[in-house]
Amino acid sequence: MKGILDLLPFIIFIGIVLLSIFGGEVLKALGGLVMDFSPLIVIAIFVVIFLAASLRIVPEYERAVIFRLGRVIGAKGPGLFILIPIIDKMVRVDLRTVTLDVPTQDIITKDNVSVSVDAVVYFRVVDPVRAIVEVENYLYATSQIAQTTLRSVCGAVELDELLSEREKLNLQLQEIIDRQTDPWGVKVVAVELKKIDLPEELRRAMARQAEAERERRAKIITAEAEYQAAQKLADAAQILASQPLALQLRYLETIQNVVSKPGNTVLIPLPIEMLSYFAKDGSKVQGQGQ
Repeated sequence: MKGILDLLPFIIFIGIVLLSIFGGEVLKALGGLVMDFSPLIVIAIFVVIFLAASLRIVPEYERAVIFRLGRVIGAKGPGLFILIPIIDKMVRVDLRTVTLDVPTQDIITKDNVSVSVDAVVYFRVVDPVRAIVEVENYLYATSQIAQTTLRSVCGAVELDELLSEREKLNLQLQEIIDRQTDPWGVKVVAVELKKIDLPEELRRAMARQAEAERERRAKIITAEAEYQAAQKLADAAQILASQPLALQLRYLETIQNVVSKPGNTVLIPLPIEMLSYFAKDGSKVQGQGQ
């Protein structure tokens, strides 16, 4: 249908030319009016039809790959240009960045874990001629290469690396896909892993592992706190033992803090040294009495 529409202006032109040449005799034979076309009118009609069939406009984000008698002559655009009818054929190529959604791939990692991974590829055409001549459909071909590369790269790493080093895998995927699509004039801008689906059993196991890890860290932190507290208490005991007056001041400060709260019963213990002092005095008095 498209080929017929391209040939339609030339069929109309040929019909007008034939009508201008043989129209008078045909109309005379039919008993109609005689139509007389001057050469200027025929030329004007030819020019209008030629321009309608030849002028092409390509926007800024597209290029037109031109084939002349089946041989590529290059890319034209953007803007207005003229094609030779019937001889030239134009194929439009979009130069904007294409967002390609890679379908979800079932992958077995290096440590034999089954996961589902999907990604997105950003690429654009940098050479329109090669994108049309070197490959039948560069969009489909890029999609297939992205799928196979995603399976091979993700299947060569372990699950922990797949989950924790996404940036490294993204760069590796981009490099491999870009190297394979470069002969087609396609430049891969970026590759991003979107989602990694894990089996439900593996999720529960990872949750238990994470919980155990948190409990281990909590116990270690508690033990370190006890050790630090004991160390500080030992240092304080050494300081108080070396300075008896400091122990007495601490004792009085504690009594003050207790007394400041109403309704508390305060029991003041007597130091043993004081009792021994009274005991010595008592022995002296008893000795004098004897």
